[in-house]
Amino acid sequence: MPLVRSHYPFSAIVGCDAGELDDLGLSLVLTGISPAIGGVLVRGEKGTAKSTAARALAALLPPVDVHPEDRFSTDPADPDDASPDGPFEAGAAVESRPVRLVELPVGATEDRVLGSLHLEKALSHGKVAYEPGLLARAHRGILYADEVNLLPDHLVDLLLDAAATGRVTVERDGFSVEHAARFLLIGTMNPEEGELRPQLLDRFGLTVEVAAPRDPAPRAEVVRRRMAYDADPAGFAARHRPAEEALAARVAAARERLGRVLLPDTALTKIAEICAAFDVDGLRADIVTARTAVAHAAWAGRTTVTRADIRRAARLALPHRRRRNPFDAPGLDEELLDRILGDDELPPDPPPSQPPADDGPDGRGEDGPGDDGPGENAPDPRDPGETGGGAEGPSGGQAPDDAAPAAQAPPVEPADAPDHDADRTPAAPPGRGAAQDTTVKATAPYRPRLLTVRGTGEGTDGRRSRALGSRGRRVGVARPGQDAGGSLHLVETVRAAAARTRTGRADGPLRLRGEDLRTAVREGREANLILFCVDASGSMAARKRMTQVKTAVLSLLLDAYRRRDKVGLITFRGQGAGLALPPTHSVDIAAARLDDLPAGGRTPLAEGLLEAARVVARERRRHPRLRPLLVVVTDGRATGGKDAVARSLHAADQVASLGVSTVVVDSESGPLRLGLAAGLAARLHADHLPVREVSADALSTAVRERAA
Repeated sequence: MPLVRSHYPFSAIVGCDAGELDDLGLSLVLTGISPAIGGVLVRGEKGTAKSTAARALAALLPPVDVHPEDRFSTDPADPDDASPDGPFEAGAAVESRPVRLVELPVGATEDRVLGSLHLEKALSHGKVAYEPGLLARAHRGILYADEVNLLPDHLVDLLLDAAATGRVTVERDGFSVEHAARFLLIGTMNPEEGELRPQLLDRFGLTVEVAAPRDPAPRAEVVRRRMAYDADPAGFAARHRPAEEALAARVAAARERLGRVLLPDTALTKIAEICAAFDVDGLRADIVTARTAVAHAAWAGRTTVTRADIRRAARLALPHRRRRNPFDAPGLDEELLDRILGDDELPPDPPPSQPPADDGPDGRGEDGPGDDGPGENAPDPRDPGETGGGAEGPSGGQAPDDAAPAAQAPPVEPADAPDHDADRTPAAPPGRGAAQDTTVKATAPYRPRLLTVRGTGEGTDGRRSRALGSRGRRVGVARPGQDAGGSLHLVETVRAAAARTRTGRADGPLRLRGEDLRTAVREGREANLILFCVDASGSMAARKRMTQVKTAVLSLLLDAYRRRDKVGLITFRGQGAGLALPPTHSVDIAAARLDDLPAGGRTPLAEGLLEAARVVARERRRHPRLRPLLVVVTDGRATGGKDAVARSLHAADQVASLGVSTVVVDSESGPLRLGLAAGLAARLHADHLPVREVSADALSTAVRERAA
């Protein structure tokens, strides 16, 4: 009998014991108590137990009842939860099974997620049958997406549709199927690898930031427990089984209590004040915060929502909804939150039978409406949230900007914009001349014109350059062995088999062979590597000029974020060039490095181009299908060292020999221009783009003026 490796117990994770949960453990438990909250997004650095905690949650949830022959896990007690495998007769067998944890791989295909034609039945028996996908399997369970920020756009769209409607509709290959898909969505991500699309980010009910503890004692305890688990997984799980069972029992009791928790109008009004003060978009934040506060009260053993419940709920439900643009860091001003909540406990709602004008709130503020008796709303000493702003105890749950001073504002005034500088690591451009250095910030980004790679590629799905892939309009079919990468084209497969049959014999059944298989060739869009090579020398140091350049690059970075590109940043000034940011999906970090980039010193153009050639060559070896687009931002001057002009021309020839698509963004301005950047573009076989024409609106205006 094969050995089954036990999952790491939830109660064994440091910070997730039954006595006191940190933000990570609490957010997972609350969504388990109330799945209507909408799931959890766990953000943090690598190696912080994000995946371990998500996988361990399933063991704490109560089992579900299903029909044994139902592949869609519908609820036998819910007449509205119909299964495509049904209907089932009255009194049909029902069994209880544990909640499923279904993992969504980053490389999953659309057919695997939605479901597809059952090929064996179609080819062997001539029947059109549906094979359920991962969303069907996750119904009434947990759908876990590791590295959710790296999911392709088409999978993100499927998750958005399923999360919004709770159903999946499949119309393809001659069948039509609709089934329920209500699941608890848990995603984990490392922000260094790129941010999440805002539409999917808002679908997560709660978010939590985790980081490794800096205190040696808890770090040592983490290592001690992990080594004990690796040495004996079964024995380790057995030692923690009592704590695991106690935690599961508390979750079950909170679920049972959830329907009896009272959310007074005063508490609901306070939630609305908080959401309005933090200027969140829409009303989903209000709903999620209210549901989370109710779940937290049930978890704490109360039947009325208190100030502490609202505070913990706001800290988990609002930080990721305050982002105004992709470069804003998530966070929450906790001092503003405390000012809005106030120091006093929430007053209860007045009894509906009493007239509004009476003796006032003399003495009624300690107890609830009266159904649960005195003391029901008293603070629970076991709950760390009842301390009202004391130590929360998260292993990294503090918001990134909680140390920033609070704005002196009325309680309902919107919070200040997040401070980006707190989390930025300034780039250290090579070279000398610190006395001449100057640093300016970019202005608000604009919509840039679309820059694309020449030709047709075969990269991952994206939104920039033309490519042959699994999505887009069908432009042909491919035979086996041609590595088209598309889905099976059933009509062309049958047609190829019929043509072969006619050349053999005129009658008899249609028999398919491997040589008959055809796949669809589709043309869509791919993501690219956008490599910026930015001149940060003294010739760029004029404040207005550098501001214009940084704004243009920032706008292109924002465009790269929206098109799901990978970005890298090279800077050159002084005596050399350096890779300020290795190619990454984290456009936020690129924007931070750009914003802190000083200008000054000589212009080593040759070194910048040679560094770009080295990075392009290296990335091509690592990712052959990821086509690069080199964006050189310079005025074309070369003043770095002896024979600077000759060396820059030689470097340009070396970059041109790579055959990489290149755009030279000409930063030269003023009435007297040398035109050196245009000459550099010709040498690179690149497109020449004046910085003022990076804006799509500016280009449209110029075209209209010329046409007039």
